[in-house]
Amino acid sequence: MIEKSLFQYNKRILRVSQLAAISVFDHIGKKNEEAADKSAVESMRKELNKIDFRGTVVIGEGERDKAPMLYIGEKVGSGKGMKVDIALDPLEGTKITANNQKNALTVLAIGNNKSFLHAPDVYMEKIAVGPGLPDNFIDLDFPLEKILKNLSKERKKKLSDIVVCVLDRPRHEKIFKILDKNNCKKFLIPDGDILGAISTALKKKKIDMYIGIGGAPEGVLAAAALKCLGGQMQCRLVFSEKSQEIRAKKMGISDLNKKYSINDLVKKDVIFAASGVTDGSLLKGIKKKVNRFTTNSFIISTKTKKIDFIESDFKIP
Repeated sequence: MIEKSLFQYNKRILRVSQLAAISVFDHIGKKNEEAADKSAVESMRKELNKIDFRGTVVIGEGERDKAPMLYIGEKVGSGKGMKVDIALDPLEGTKITANNQKNALTVLAIGNNKSFLHAPDVYMEKIAVGPGLPDNFIDLDFPLEKILKNLSKERKKKLSDIVVCVLDRPRHEKIFKILDKNNCKKFLIPDGDILGAISTALKKKKIDMYIGIGGAPEGVLAAAALKCLGGQMQCRLVFSEKSQEIRAKKMGISDLNKKYSINDLVKKDVIFAASGVTDGSLLKGIKKKVNRFTTNSFIISTKTKKIDFIESDFKIP
């Protein structure tokens, strides 16, 4: 049963992402990643605290000792209204923003209480596909070649026409070799794997699959959007140090090798919003004329199950 009261926050959540994007405008192309991220964080926190809900940040800027605000476990909102979980990335693509490259976004999602996997800030194996495929179509333990061939069959496309999005990192060399061997098309991205995973569910993007290792917080956020759009995702945490395993167990994760389905990552209803900071393949970036800003955003939810693109104008004193 849909918890209708969650969806009263649609416009407020959208506004949080829009104002965070505007706050970053003066830092685009200035080579200062820290300053750009700080502006987005401060704006997002300020606006969240104006909303009448009792929010808990479960995916945020890091743990309390590493993040001064919007840290994991921080309480936000007015303290009135319903309890909600919040997952956010105030600036998805700090390096992209600092260098004025494509596809920087402000991103956040809210869900009913205990909606999201409480994921530690570690790496995560990820594989994602869009809607219209058989249940349990993907599995991190299946040979990649087998998944590609099954995808070719289901999508009624030649293997050479299958497009796979991957973060352009040396750690993905094995994936690159398999894609090349099967003559698949690689869509390499420098950063921003939230958008990479979401793109599998967007017809206009023509991305068939996302695969690779990226941040666990970004994995949960991508799952929130994909759940709204009927996509599939499977993830598994990657630990490089014993201290990371200890932190994960403190967060309630007992099986460190568990493969998480999209419904493990996002258990209940959710709203997801994103706004463009720099121009990108899906959203235009912030535009300014005198003291007026134009934002380009999208919002999706488990209620509407579709993506709504929104252009808005703001006059900022």
